[in-house]
Amino acid sequence: MTTERSQAPQSIPTRRVQLEASFEDVPRHFAEGNDLLLSHLTVSLSSMFPDGEEFFVRSVRHFRDRIEDPVLKRQVAGFIGQEAVHGREHRAFNERMEELGYPAKHFERMTARFLKLREKLLPPIANLAATAALEHFTATLGALVLSDESVRASFGHPAVRDLFVWHALEETEHKAVAFDVYRAVGGPEWLRILTMRTMRVLFVVGVVTQMLVSLAQDPGTFQRGRLRASWRHLRTTPLLRRALWQELRAYDRRGFHPSDIPTDDLVETWRARLFGEGGSMVDKLAGSQAA
Repeated sequence: MTTERSQAPQSIPTRRVQLEASFEDVPRHFAEGNDLLLSHLTVSLSSMFPDGEEFFVRSVRHFRDRIEDPVLKRQVAGFIGQEAVHGREHRAFNERMEELGYPAKHFERMTARFLKLREKLLPPIANLAATAALEHFTATLGALVLSDESVRASFGHPAVRDLFVWHALEETEHKAVAFDVYRAVGGPEWLRILTMRTMRVLFVVGVVTQMLVSLAQDPGTFQRGRLRASWRHLRTTPLLRRALWQELRAYDRRGFHPSDIPTDDLVETWRARLFGEGGSMVDKLAGSQAA
């Protein structure tokens, strides 16, 4: 049976979103219901993004001169622009979280060191394979954010929700770019699949380790019953459902392409909701009258 593939947009816009001012009133436990674990999980993920996005850009840019397809060239330019803005806005969010007592900047530094070491030890094609794999992670999580109201509500504070919904849209828009570059330069299937299997383990271990370190420094962790109640809630969220992890494992299939998972309707809907006429984030764009 053949699967109809979603077509990646030929134009991937760089939106100059500015959210830093809106982070000023984000409280320490910003997630819905002041949830402890969801707040720490969100910060753990955010702390990986600034240097992770820079790694993605370096990995793709290394092969830019070998791309001949003019459409893919334009998509790469859009990918680089979007990832640069993501890194900047998540860094601003992480600075606010650091002020509130999270070790977010420490996690940023650890991520940067790990990725720099990886680049020294492994060839560029291996780092591009890692980028393609992690882009499937972010696109899968992004599609979950866009499609599930309960996930969006779980971010709690509107500024945090704006950050992650906007990021989710753009990860979904450019989800196939690094993958297509990897294919265009002759990246082997065995390396692509092995890299994803490795990245899944490293990603989960990294996020859980950071959460444990962060929770150990939060007085809220030691309030009677709070951690247990938060864990019971986390277990019911879509983040731990089997369907999400099955979608992540779909990447291991030979012949897989990110666009095998259709997201065109999500992209169209959320482009309009966020940045169309009267969109909820139009005022967050640099140069907008409301900015």
